[in-house]
Amino acid sequence: MSASPQRHFSLLALIGLLLSGCASTQPGPTDEGSTATRANDRHAQTRSFASSSGTQAVAKAATPDSARTEAASGLLEDSLNPGFAIDLDALQAREDLWVRVRGGFAMADLDNDLVRKAENWYSSRPDYVDRMTERGSRYLFHIIEEVNKRDMPAELALLPFIESAFNPQALSSAKASGMWQFMPVTGKDFALKQNIFRDDRRDVLASTRAALDYLGRLHKRFGDWHLALAAYNWGQGNVQRAIDRNLKAGLATDYESLRMPDETRYYVPKLQAVKNIVLAPEKFNLRLPPVANHPYFLSVNIDRDMDVAVAARLAGLSVDEFKQFNPQMNKPVMLAAKTTQVLLPYDNASAFALNLAAHRGPLASWTAWVVPRTMKSAEAARQVGMPEAQLLDINKIPPRMLVKQGSTLLVSRTSHRDDDVSEHLADNASLAFAPDVPPLRRQSVKAGKGDTVAAIAARYRVSAAQVAQWNKVGASARFKPGQMVVVYTPVSAKASTRSAQAPQRSKAQAKGRTVQTAQSGRTARPAKNSRPAKAHSNGRQVTASAQGNGESRQR
Repeated sequence: MSASPQRHFSLLALIGLLLSGCASTQPGPTDEGSTATRANDRHAQTRSFASSSGTQAVAKAATPDSARTEAASGLLEDSLNPGFAIDLDALQAREDLWVRVRGGFAMADLDNDLVRKAENWYSSRPDYVDRMTERGSRYLFHIIEEVNKRDMPAELALLPFIESAFNPQALSSAKASGMWQFMPVTGKDFALKQNIFRDDRRDVLASTRAALDYLGRLHKRFGDWHLALAAYNWGQGNVQRAIDRNLKAGLATDYESLRMPDETRYYVPKLQAVKNIVLAPEKFNLRLPPVANHPYFLSVNIDRDMDVAVAARLAGLSVDEFKQFNPQMNKPVMLAAKTTQVLLPYDNASAFALNLAAHRGPLASWTAWVVPRTMKSAEAARQVGMPEAQLLDINKIPPRMLVKQGSTLLVSRTSHRDDDVSEHLADNASLAFAPDVPPLRRQSVKAGKGDTVAAIAARYRVSAAQVAQWNKVGASARFKPGQMVVVYTPVSAKASTRSAQAPQRSKAQAKGRTVQTAQSGRTARPAKNSRPAKAHSNGRQVTASAQGNGESRQR
């Protein structure tokens, strides 16, 4: 990417400054709960990341010369303010971010028993609060910057404490995901891509943008931040109906006056409790880790597909640490077509840029392969030259399932399959399965007196649920005598069919009878002199039909 002279100079200076800091920083503790840091020490919050994985030697081994430093400088940028120099020694950067957060509070306060309940819950769990605030300190500067840009109240920057305890990989039982806990459908409404390669609901930058867009839309609709928060938790349609009920009854329509589920009733009081703790942590016998008023992470541009493990090694991080900043990947490879940047702490960002500029050899060991036709996993593994167990594991293919035509599988790179994944696949890849069962033959059976779903199922060795589904009846239904009942049996299971049918008669009866056909659903009269066969079982008529080469397939 191109850069102005001023920006280019600032990035060169930043890389030199950071590398000198890496060289002089001694290994420190990596305990998540450790808060022995100073807000004005730009290395304090990244020290454990620079050394904990034992891969910092990569950065040391890649001693930068001027050409490599210049190449690496074009990879680094602040995703919040691209094009502007970052002065870590500026007075503003040394301020405590918590002071800035407190100064931006603008929402009306709640003061009720539910607020007291939430305060007591947090104050009785200081270890939990320590972990939550320490984790949140990585992302808080970015969020408060975005909040301020939109002229929103700073309380919204605390919402991830309530939603996910600032865990970008959180997944609820209702399938809400990420730091801001987006449901799948809502995420799609706000352009958070979800496919086999990535889930942008977990992306730190994208999910923050989407959450604040959503909250802004809700505030515009309801004109009140408490109601907007209720709608974020409960759904805007539910909040609107609650308001309409109160209007019809002549009641107030503020947050505390509406009838709502307990979870939503407790939602804003929990946020108020966190706000009160941030305002005066000592009042609750709690402490907040100091957080510097500058970005915790930088964006580093990538233009080739890259294994997550390789990226972590180049940055001097463990894979788990790398995923704290880049949690959106579903697979062990990042696709440059849609993941154009990675987020890294300062020290690690500079090391990554320098090591990437010096790297020789492959960056990715995986690529994508589109399945040309529906096939078994064993056949797919043979075609791509992988062990079947590895293919099943990396693609999470369930047992006894076929991979359907058009599905995208992650496969090992080879000399003849070494391309980066295309933008189209990176954005639209999907994976679909079908049960690996024998082809089925459709049969129409004439029910006899007293026949039930269970009786037909037992006779043809299928489940009652299948018979009920095929005939659109309940599992305990009883058929009328003479009613035509549909069953499907495996083509190869001839013994199963014979056990349910009597031997066919050698001569056709009732000349001119019609035969049902599966492919058209029409009735066809036999040609002249033809002798249609008719099978009987205990007086019940059975007509077997086939499609194509003598069989009707259903998966």
